[in-house]
Amino acid sequence: MDMQRYEQQVAEATAWVQRQLRQPPQCAIILGTGAGGLAAYLENSVAIPYHTIPHFPQASAPGHVGQLRLGSLAGRSVLLFQGRFHAYEGHDLRQVTFPVRLAAALGINILILTNAAGGLRPTFRAGDLMVIRDQINLLGDNPLVGPNIETWGPRFPDMSRVYDRELADLAVATALQSGLRLQEGVYVGVRGPSLETPAETRMLRFLGADAVGMSTVAEAIVGVHAGLRLLGISVISNVNLPDAMQPVSIADIIAVVQQAEESLARLLQGVVANLPTAT
Repeated sequence: MDMQRYEQQVAEATAWVQRQLRQPPQCAIILGTGAGGLAAYLENSVAIPYHTIPHFPQASAPGHVGQLRLGSLAGRSVLLFQGRFHAYEGHDLRQVTFPVRLAAALGINILILTNAAGGLRPTFRAGDLMVIRDQINLLGDNPLVGPNIETWGPRFPDMSRVYDRELADLAVATALQSGLRLQEGVYVGVRGPSLETPAETRMLRFLGADAVGMSTVAEAIVGVHAGLRLLGISVISNVNLPDAMQPVSIADIIAVVQQAEESLARLLQGVVANLPTAT
């Protein structure tokens, strides 16, 4: 896609959403597979189907509702994306990261990314939450390939601190205060849609990854490019033990995420309630 056209599409979508806002959002949250129920915790919310937003991609993956929710969470105005886009659906990475460009254009500077991920560490349990401290991009592509729009961000963004340390520490403190089990680790993003083989699981662990999924890394790259402060939370949907791999289906993954949804909601409510005001 031509970058000038893409920039215009983002501008038109932003102007359209801007007209729907009652007040400026203080943060944006992109929900992962099976976690769309978090919208039930919003107050005074308005639902906007993705297909009504100009130029917005359409979500087709299981467990992704495909609508934007405007409302209040823990007393803060938030923009909640119920469903995201993946490269395996046939989207290019500019489409995958369209919500991030929209959030940045609306003036939001805190972005929370959630996902369902396979655990790679034997000490993980299905249903655990993991705060993402760093990431590995194995998508085989980068959303910043092509002409750079200087007003959006630098040609070569620094990636030494992708995820904001203050926000990650806030998540850890919130989990401790709430009695929630929260892991910490490195997330690796792969293209999918096939799940990992035992040999691939060994390789990913050798590379230093603690959890694997098919999203998030492209959104985080664009978030860094746009100057956003990022918090990443994975719901560990299953644990990959390469010497004793068990079959897993997308239905199994969604079921585990839905069971962990209350814990995820408690964590995000606590985090959002205590977001730093000076950003």
